[in-house]
Amino acid sequence: MNGADILVKCLQEEKVEVVFGYPGVAIAPFYNSILDSDIETVLVRTEQNAAHAASGMFRVSGKVGVCAVTSGPGATNLITGIATAFADSIPMVCITGQVSSDLLGSDGFQEADITGAAESFVKYSYLVRDVDDIPRIMKEAFYIANSGRRGPVLVDVPIDIQNAKVKDFHYPDSVKLRTYKPTVKGNAVQLKKVGNELVKAKKPLIVAGGGVLIGRARKELLKFARAFSIPVVTTMMGKGSMPTGDELFYGMIGNNGHPCANRAMKECDLLLMVGARVADRSVNQPDVAVTNKVLVHIDVDPAEIGKNVGPHIPLVGDCRAIFNDLMDMPRGDDHADWLQTLDTWKVEMQPKRTCDAKFIDPAEFIVELTGKMPEKAIYVADVGQNQIWSCRYAQVKGGDFMTSGGMGTMGYSIPAAMGAKYAHRDREVIAVCGDGSFQMSMMELATMRQHGLKSKVIVLKNNYLGMVRQYQHFTYEDRYSVVDLSGSPDLEKLAAAYDMPFFRVEDPAKMSQQIDEFLKSKESCLMEVVIDPMDLV
Repeated sequence: MNGADILVKCLQEEKVEVVFGYPGVAIAPFYNSILDSDIETVLVRTEQNAAHAASGMFRVSGKVGVCAVTSGPGATNLITGIATAFADSIPMVCITGQVSSDLLGSDGFQEADITGAAESFVKYSYLVRDVDDIPRIMKEAFYIANSGRRGPVLVDVPIDIQNAKVKDFHYPDSVKLRTYKPTVKGNAVQLKKVGNELVKAKKPLIVAGGGVLIGRARKELLKFARAFSIPVVTTMMGKGSMPTGDELFYGMIGNNGHPCANRAMKECDLLLMVGARVADRSVNQPDVAVTNKVLVHIDVDPAEIGKNVGPHIPLVGDCRAIFNDLMDMPRGDDHADWLQTLDTWKVEMQPKRTCDAKFIDPAEFIVELTGKMPEKAIYVADVGQNQIWSCRYAQVKGGDFMTSGGMGTMGYSIPAAMGAKYAHRDREVIAVCGDGSFQMSMMELATMRQHGLKSKVIVLKNNYLGMVRQYQHFTYEDRYSVVDLSGSPDLEKLAAAYDMPFFRVEDPAKMSQQIDEFLKSKESCLMEVVIDPMDLV
């Protein structure tokens, strides 16, 4: 056996089923060894999408994603995907090939200091110097990635280490890291303080962040909210942590959130912030989270608590474990008056849109689409105006909603949808993007075709980089700079090139029927939805 064989054996020990990646000489030994295993490989068409696909797979399956690329430009291309995962706390193990150890620092062909370059976007990184260290390093990499606040771990392996011979293989049973001991169980004293506030509160509110989804705590959140009659709002990354049709759900907070949800956060007297960073897009005025209320900040990462706003009760731990512990706390009243007030706001503060009747209204389209999607469907929103419309109007029933929140990476939706489809081939998976973000990942239609990943793609087409155009509209009084997407491909011809059924939705009267036909198809499909170029979110 050689080092490459050992890498593959480690992945098998971790029950890895697929590696998304792009080969090159520096990672060739690994890809040669993987042929002798039962691990599948998916060839993406550009490296950053390997990380996005691994992200999409984790977010619907809970299995740590794995990607593997070559050295130099292969590794540097991967950084955007790594940074996207890091910003949204997505665990993955990223394996990169590297030039031979004796060439390190000599500016050899396709040499890049990837551990240094990616340092600010990983939980931890390894440059493997000794082939005998591979089992320990891989065991640690998976543990670090998928514990505490989850995130990507980079393992850089020089080609000579991959080719080095080893006598035997032993995969460690456990991990021993003296300085890394994440807290899972909530502190009993702090839990009791929260319990006391729950009894006193007249207008409590839960803000569910992405940590609820990453921590697999949706059922626990719903159970707790119903048991204590506490309304729920979410951050953008928390969307889907509670069914949008639930009577206790009041929308998304933030700059682009629902007015009712934002007002609820302002007016509540007890704010339970769970698995959320209190970042600028969710809470652009941090004082709102503490003024005239008790703020309880629950997060598995102690560094996030107090970073942007000081809570009255900090509580470190895994949100699923903490929800279960809080179920044992005494109950207050049923908050009927508070819920009735929120119900009134929900109706009175419903955003009103005006849309040119010659075009498809993206809000109406998304409501219609998601209302007809199957119960367990997976909706992947890209970045731009399409993301805001999706977050506001997509109806999440028993399925999943995914997007790039922390980094806001355009081109995320199609590869993430591929990863989700790999994990759940029996579920409907739809990527919704704008014509700008689509062209950042449209090459992955080939990956979908090659590997039978029958996710579907919807392009909200307005011939602009819509979000930037909107900013320039308000900030620079319609002086538009570098946002015109003239020259974009004919999507009908593009769909034909990839042998995909194509739908163009441009007549509002035919929209509902075309959505039905699109959802009925068992194949990958491409749908173009023609919207007003001047529409605003």
